[in-house]
Amino acid sequence: MKASSISFCEVFIFSSALIVILSSCNLDADFKNSKMKALASHVEALSSDAMEGRETGKSGEARASAWIDSVFASQGLQAFGEKGSFQSFQYKPHPPMQMHGNGHSASLGMALVQEINGNNVLFALPQKNKRWGVIGAHYDHLGYGDENSLFRGEPEIHNGADDNASGVAGMLSLSQRLKESNGDKSMLFAAFSGEEKGLWGSNQFCKSPTIPLDSVDYMINFDMIGRLRGDTLAVYGTGTSPRWMQLLEECNEEGFVFVPSESGVGPSDHTSFYLENIPVLHFFTGQHPDYHKPSDTVEKINYNGILRIVNFVERLIRRLDQEDEWIFTATKDQDEDSTPSFKVTLGVIPDYLYAGNGMRIDGVSNDRPAAIAGLIRGDVVVQIDTVIVSDMMSYMTALSMFEPGIESVVTIERNGQREQRTVIWD
Repeated sequence: MKASSISFCEVFIFSSALIVILSSCNLDADFKNSKMKALASHVEALSSDAMEGRETGKSGEARASAWIDSVFASQGLQAFGEKGSFQSFQYKPHPPMQMHGNGHSASLGMALVQEINGNNVLFALPQKNKRWGVIGAHYDHLGYGDENSLFRGEPEIHNGADDNASGVAGMLSLSQRLKESNGDKSMLFAAFSGEEKGLWGSNQFCKSPTIPLDSVDYMINFDMIGRLRGDTLAVYGTGTSPRWMQLLEECNEEGFVFVPSESGVGPSDHTSFYLENIPVLHFFTGQHPDYHKPSDTVEKINYNGILRIVNFVERLIRRLDQEDEWIFTATKDQDEDSTPSFKVTLGVIPDYLYAGNGMRIDGVSNDRPAAIAGLIRGDVVVQIDTVIVSDMMSYMTALSMFEPGIESVVTIERNGQREQRTVIWD
C-alpha cells in the first residue's frame, strides 16, 4: 500500500478550521454562561433578604418594584405604566373572622381591615406594528409568611426564589434579547404584584390597560419556572388558540416533554387575560416541597432550565411575529358547580406534572394524615377505600366523600409495588 502524503497547506487549512470550530464552541459556551449568570443575578437580587419576601403592600414589595424598574430602564425599554412604569392598585382583603363559643364565626367588619396598596411595573418595546404581545410574571411573594404560607414555624422570610423570582428573571432575560433583536410586533413586559393575594395586579391591568386590549394577540406567563426536572415542562392554556400545540411542537428544539392543559383558567395571572378573550400560555416547572415555605431559596434553582425555557419562548415569539393575528378560542373550564367540594385532606402536595395513572405525591406536610400514615414523596395514590383514583379530578372527587375523624384505607404504588395505609381524616 502506498503511503499518503499531506501537504503543509492542507495541515494549515485543517488546523485553521479546527480553531474556528473550537472558538465557536467557546463562544457558545461563553454566551450560555453569561446568560445564566444574568439569570442567577436576577434571582439572587429578588429573593435576597433585603426584599423581605416581597409581600404586596409592604416595604419589600416597594424595593422589589424599584429594582425591576431600574433593570428594565437599563435595557432601554420605555416605561408604559400610569405614572412612569408604575400602575398602582388598592384592595381591601376580606375581613378577619371571629369564632364564637357556639362554633359559629362572624366577620369583624371592614373597618378593621387596612387597604393594601401595590404596584405593577410595566415596560414596552413599541413598534410600527401596533399588534401587541404581552409577557408577564408576578414579582410578589409572601413576606414573612402571610395567610398563604404552608410553613408552621415562627415568622420567617419567604424568599420565593422559584415563586416567582425565577419567572421575573426569565422575563428580564427575554426583554433584553427582544430589545437587541428589534422584532416586528410591539411587546409589553408586565411585572405584576398581588398575584399571591388573588391576581390583584393583573386584574387591575385588564380593567385599566395601558395598551388597547383588543390589540393584544397573546399573553405569555412565567410563573415558577426555576425547578425544571429533566425535560418535563407544564404548559397551561393550550386550548385558548387552535394552533398553540402545533406551534409549541414546531419550536421545540429544546426537546421538552410537554404536559399540556387546555384551560385558560388557573391560579396565575394569565387567567385575567384569558377572561378578556386573549389567547394565553402559562409555563410552569412543577410543584415541590418548598412551595410557599422559607426553604424556596436560590441554591435550589435550575438556571440552565430557566435558560432553556427562555430560549424556547424566544423562538415562539419569533414565529408569532410572523402572524397577522392569533385566534382566540374559549376552553371548557371547571366551574364551581362541577368542582368537587371536600372537608378533608391528606396533607400532601400533588405532583401536577405527573401524567400517569393516579395522583403522585410531591410533598408531605408534617403531622397530617399522610405523614402519620407513612406516605412519602413519590408515592402514587391509586385508590381510597373503594374509590379508584386515576387523576387529580378523581382524587378530589374521592376526598369529597369523607368526613373528618373517619378512617380510610389508601392504596398507593411505591417502587412498582402496591401497598395499603390506614389514614384518619382531619
